[in-house]
Amino acid sequence: MKHTIFALASAQGRAGVSIIRLSGPEALSAVQHLTSKTLLPRQATYTSLTWQDDVIDEAIVIWFRAPNSFTGEDCIELHVHGSRAILDRLYLIFNELGLKLAAPGEFSRRALEHGKLDLTQAEAIADLVDAETEAQRRQALTQMGGGLKRQYEVWRSDLVDLLARLEVFIDFPDEDLPDSLVDSILTRMRSLEATLTAAIADSHRGRQIREGYRIVILGEPNAGKSSLFNALLKSEAAIVTPIAGTTRDIIEAQLRIGPYSVLLYDTAGLRDTDEVVEAEGIRRARAKADEADLRVWVIDSTCPAVPDDFRDGDLLVFNKIDDALEAERQAVAALSVSRETSVFAVSVSQALGLPEFVSRLEAIVGEQLAVQTFPAATRERHVERLTDARDQLTVAIRSNLAVPELAAENIRSALNSFEALFGRYDVEGVLDVIFSSFCIGK
Repeated sequence: MKHTIFALASAQGRAGVSIIRLSGPEALSAVQHLTSKTLLPRQATYTSLTWQDDVIDEAIVIWFRAPNSFTGEDCIELHVHGSRAILDRLYLIFNELGLKLAAPGEFSRRALEHGKLDLTQAEAIADLVDAETEAQRRQALTQMGGGLKRQYEVWRSDLVDLLARLEVFIDFPDEDLPDSLVDSILTRMRSLEATLTAAIADSHRGRQIREGYRIVILGEPNAGKSSLFNALLKSEAAIVTPIAGTTRDIIEAQLRIGPYSVLLYDTAGLRDTDEVVEAEGIRRARAKADEADLRVWVIDSTCPAVPDDFRDGDLLVFNKIDDALEAERQAVAALSVSRETSVFAVSVSQALGLPEFVSRLEAIVGEQLAVQTFPAATRERHVERLTDARDQLTVAIRSNLAVPELAAENIRSALNSFEALFGRYDVEGVLDVIFSSFCIGK
């Protein structure tokens, strides 16, 4: 029998009300030690909590009887005044009664173990608690409601059906089965392979919403990168001086664009240098640029040129346009770039041209992260398992079903990938990692 656990389910610190959650076989009896009132399932009971004739607090107690609770076990919530002294006293009492303080994510893990939710829904609980933007909230809530689970179940059912058809070959090896049956199986395999490939390719969108859309600012020293960084944040987050090479390391800040979270990075000026520290900053800047969802090049308008590392889709911001000569301004206007690239002439110091640039940023982020279609993967773990399943399908397709037994084994391996996604197969180590990132009380 599992031990009974308890933890604070509301935020830490002083508050009007704090909620302590208990789950396990001794939850009800532990709380009945504190009150003489009879607790009824799913009814709020107002009562005094008393221990050894000492009144601890006036509280509201709610009992959720197993299996009709979040964890599938007997669960009780104590709504008490949010005093540190009250919480400390209750914690000591529960320890005396043999209850254990819950580990991070232990309530959600018990819900998983009792079939109240699957692993994708459990992950969504953590994402919902951490959500800071409207898009993160919507994505986590959809996933918690079974959005990913339903999609994955469809693909898993397709694999089960394919395996059943392959079993026909295995069970009747001497029969002359029609070529059309082989063709139909291969056609369905290719269709599912293409679907999984598309889902894997679209997984970056789920990551961008959950973790933040990454915008990296690049350019030569003194072009105005840090000034633009500060202007977008509307704060003096980065040091700005006329001295080349002031920024030596990557500076990260969070920015809100509409319903989306954006991670904005200021980087070291790109140039050839023998100075060891600056060279390391430049190496890190280039590495961060490779990871970027969007790259913004800041260029000095007094010497306009498209950088060698420029690629289609990057934004080009020609700064200090107010200092540029007429010929230099015309050179900026005449630059030939791809249709996917937007060019802006601005003066960060004078706030010229910045509204147009910000509007373009908002449009790009909104277009790329639009959530009309729910992403098929929101974590790297999902991508890895979907990739495993897709690769097993690919092997089976290439075999052209020459040896049905081997193709069937590939399909079983693909099915195991989905079982791991749901938390039903080979997951003990994975569970330890996932639930360790939860807050205590969930």
